[in-house]
Amino acid sequence: MRFLWLPVLLAFVAWRNARPLHQIAQYHALKKCDTIKADNLAFCEDAVFWDVRDAKDRLKDRRLILSCDPGRKNWNTVMGPLRNPEPHGALWVIGADRRAKKITLKDYPIGHDFHPLGIDIWHSTPANVTSNLFVVNHGRNRTTIEHFTLHPKDPTNAKWVRTISSRYLISPNAIAMTSPTSFYVSNDHLLTRRLPSIIGHTLPLVESLLGLPGGYVNHVSLHTAPDSTTVVRYTFPLLGIPFANGIAVSPNGKLLAVSSSSMARVHLYNRNASNNDALQPAGDIQVPFAPDNVAWDASGALLIAGHPDFPALTALAKNASMTATAPSWVVRASPTTQKASSNDTKAFDTQAPFSASNRASATPGWLVETMYQSNGTGFSSSSTALRDDRNGKLWITGLYAEGVLQCSP
Repeated sequence: MRFLWLPVLLAFVAWRNARPLHQIAQYHALKKCDTIKADNLAFCEDAVFWDVRDAKDRLKDRRLILSCDPGRKNWNTVMGPLRNPEPHGALWVIGADRRAKKITLKDYPIGHDFHPLGIDIWHSTPANVTSNLFVVNHGRNRTTIEHFTLHPKDPTNAKWVRTISSRYLISPNAIAMTSPTSFYVSNDHLLTRRLPSIIGHTLPLVESLLGLPGGYVNHVSLHTAPDSTTVVRYTFPLLGIPFANGIAVSPNGKLLAVSSSSMARVHLYNRNASNNDALQPAGDIQVPFAPDNVAWDASGALLIAGHPDFPALTALAKNASMTATAPSWVVRASPTTQKASSNDTKAFDTQAPFSASNRASATPGWLVETMYQSNGTGFSSSSTALRDDRNGKLWITGLYAEGVLQCSP
């Protein structure tokens, strides 16, 4: 009797990872896509726009910051393995010239590992020209958050400020800033790969597959005390999210989105900007894959990138070959006043070769449309998608992909 749940679990995994997508080499809702490449620009898990604004809060300039780790197949504290934490990863910047340039980490401690995952940066203004940048760092002994500063006139040099470490940060994954000195951070698991021996190999996988609610969200605030020491305040505004992954604050600051990779959905929370801990559930967006990172565009739509075949992604993580791939899928969820029935599975995403409606029900109040889809040969293992409202360009990173994909209208 105790194993009766196993056929149900296997049936669910088989359904969730249906094979038709593997016949689609590449589909995108824009006119053309091409990959920007550079030496060692690979396995970029996250990306954020770094904006420079004028005194009237108008956008003057925008760059793309990337978090990349070519050694991920030897060191991945989320999925494994934990073989070798050398070499280190890197941050990259791409400007208007579309050239990817590696960012030098000035004053970074010698012997301190650097395996970047989630990142976020505060915009630059005339009052605060230098931007604070926070990076999740999966080091060999523990996961920390690294604090850097970047100046628009010197975008390839990030000055290291401090390492943020705490027992409250068990499994940091993604970051969403709420001010120049505060941010939300998702923690994906309670049981991590860092646990010893077979326990670390087994329990995190069980937590992921069974959707156990071990993930949570911290809010971290940095304060300068009168004696000039830095005081870090940690709170727990959200608990019990299975595989809490991507996290993002909406442009107007009123919504927080947190993806649950195990449950194939993005949780939404109403947010009060004056109290970062006062989060109220505002519904879910169902997606046809295991969502990774999320990002809002200027219109208030949510870009969601993820993995439609999680077993293929797991196999890719274990495969030493640089030619192996895993499917990619990116959707855009736009708010709408149309009332959709949760039973209506055919009324949306009608342009995609393999519709999201084949796997997910319609979400009332949100229109979900496929922006990019590939069996992995076009672009592999999509983890982040950003849309630039100035030109409509779509940027996509891949957890185990070479370069970064740019799609243009």
